[in-house]
Amino acid sequence: MKKNMQGFTLIELMIVVAIIAILAAIAISQYQDYVIRSQVSEGSALADGMKTALAEFYQNKGRWPPVNTSAGLAIPVSIVGNYVSQGAVNTNLGTIQMTFSATAPREANTKIDTKILIFSAVTHAGTIEWNCLSANIQQKWLGSSCVNRAPTYNPT
Repeated sequence: MKKNMQGFTLIELMIVVAIIAILAAIAISQYQDYVIRSQVSEGSALADGMKTALAEFYQNKGRWPPVNTSAGLAIPVSIVGNYVSQGAVNTNLGTIQMTFSATAPREANTKIDTKILIFSAVTHAGTIEWNCLSANIQQKWLGSSCVNRAPTYNPT
């Protein structure tokens, strides 16, 4: 009388568990990058309204506003989101700085805590182009139009 073999061997089960563990490690890493990218995009969204206010100020006055209130914006610590702790206009440079925070009540990932996303204006014969950059946020977390490099200011 032969016994029918049933079930899996211990080795087969261990191989399946190892494959699942490898796939999970890759998926968790990719998901964390996705979450951080979505948090950084909040900075871009909050900066859009600020860009409009700065552009209007520049078109009317021929110079960049020195502070938020000059452009009709709220003070920096009032321009906030779930991940952004402040949105500030840089004095007379035509730049916007969005600062991320993991300190309550902000919920930014600790990998972008205190990091800054900068939008720098460049004027071209009456038009304004906005460059997005950051010296301390990894490129993989920035939007496709942003670059990871130190800012150079050209307020012309």
